[in-house]
Amino acid sequence: MHIKSIPMWEGKGNNYAYLVTDDKTKDAVIIDPANPSEVLPVLKDEVAGGIKLKHIINTHHHWDHAGGNEEILNAYPIPIIGGKDCAKVSKTPKHGETFTIGDSIKVKALHTPCHTQDSICYLFEDGNDRAVFTGDTLFIGGCGRFFEGTAAEMHKALNETLAALPDDTKVYPGHEYTKGNVKFAVSVSQADAIKKLEDYANNNKQTQGKFTIGDEKKHNVFMMLDDPAVQKATGKTSAVDVMNQLREMKNAS
Repeated sequence: MHIKSIPMWEGKGNNYAYLVTDDKTKDAVIIDPANPSEVLPVLKDEVAGGIKLKHIINTHHHWDHAGGNEEILNAYPIPIIGGKDCAKVSKTPKHGETFTIGDSIKVKALHTPCHTQDSICYLFEDGNDRAVFTGDTLFIGGCGRFFEGTAAEMHKALNETLAALPDDTKVYPGHEYTKGNVKFAVSVSQADAIKKLEDYANNNKQTQGKFTIGDEKKHNVFMMLDDPAVQKATGKTSAVDVMNQLREMKNAS
């Protein structure tokens, strides 16, 4: 499995699209190709080099994730897998439904409603190599705003659905927000793992794929709801209340 990150709107939205290719067959999918002017030149080069583009995959319907679908389709008329509200969607997989890319990559759809009600994370597995594409549900050191959902839904998404994945699963989020996330995190907790993330973010422009679900449990305050320092900072003890207060604090920061 080969994962190619395609940064979009750098310095503004700081989005990522991802091209994932099966090493043996060269079958590939493009995830959240929201800005065609930045994505299409990459796809053209990769297709010329031998990849076979099979699907567009969307993590949710927001324009900066699914807004490029129609223009991508004009160049590559392929099916779109995504949430029910995504533009031009062909198929919405059920929670836990699996499909394959090429001979080696198994993909599992994980419904994580909150940021949007059609948010889906996708677990990719190729042997012992695992990656999860989390859109705007889970960021490195943070999580998405609760635009269409509740703190209880985000708690379930992060601390039940995603936390249940193997700890070595690499995290590929929809945006490069780590510096801002860790700036907030250090105001909540001085845990060593958070300080290490702060150092990494200050010295590296990109953080996607560099951290795992296991790492997030140690440095992402939204996945540390029972941590005494996090509870003290929020003044709450129940998981949902801590989640809600953290989000309100982050929104105001």
